[in-house]
Amino acid sequence: MLLIGLAIGCQKVPITGRNQLKLISSDELLALSAQNYREVLDTSQVIRGNNQAELVRRVGNRLKDAMESYLKANNYGSRINGFQWEFNLIESPQVNAWCMPGGKVAVYTGILPYTQNEAGMATVMGHEISHALAEHSAERLSESLIASNVIQAGQVYTGAVAQNSRSQVNSLLLQAVGATLPVAYQVGRALPHSRKQELEADRLGLIFMAMAGYNPQEAVNFWSRMAQAGGGRKPPEFLSTHPSDQRRINDLKKLIPEAMKYYNGGRRSS
Repeated sequence: MLLIGLAIGCQKVPITGRNQLKLISSDELLALSAQNYREVLDTSQVIRGNNQAELVRRVGNRLKDAMESYLKANNYGSRINGFQWEFNLIESPQVNAWCMPGGKVAVYTGILPYTQNEAGMATVMGHEISHALAEHSAERLSESLIASNVIQAGQVYTGAVAQNSRSQVNSLLLQAVGATLPVAYQVGRALPHSRKQELEADRLGLIFMAMAGYNPQEAVNFWSRMAQAGGGRKPPEFLSTHPSDQRRINDLKKLIPEAMKYYNGGRRSS
């Protein structure tokens, strides 16, 4: 019966066409994400009304419009059903940004020195929103559910988590970007899979920022600044959820010609 559940939960990622596993319903995931996002905002210093906050919203809306147009035109519109987009800037020294399922985006002020311009911000936000559109959190959560034995043999996952598993599912959702799992699973499966998702989000983000009118070549400049800031303090790639800086930059350079086709076909912005 579990094999039936796995078959039901297979789908393809837009643009890349990669098969992925999804064993949790979108409605449930969006509800959990909205709750967690609201808790983050309620316990953070959200910046509103200044130029930086408006930049985050402007870039977010341009990316949203481009992504929604592409998905609807290519029969992927169901992926954004129930999305209620939010783009918020949070005061924090963390060099980070993220997007929860449902289009809930947070950008930390600590990353602003590295974005430097609107296209740099589009690089960051395009990458993070691509994680949500590709449903990477749902994919990681599905694998974590299996690894944590939440889905038992004979149980078909049809969209509603068993009542006694709901608290564990919520906990796993919070861990979906770097789940706390046994070391053998982390190194052998979770970490490589996370790196694959990171590179996939790079590709999708590059194309979507180009669709939105931002020069995709700026992505290489942004990640080069991030690499210089990181120095030699990062862990080996095989023990990291992210690809090495140099690998990411090399892969982005290879993807630039594909992204430029979309950029040359639409409006442009530096």
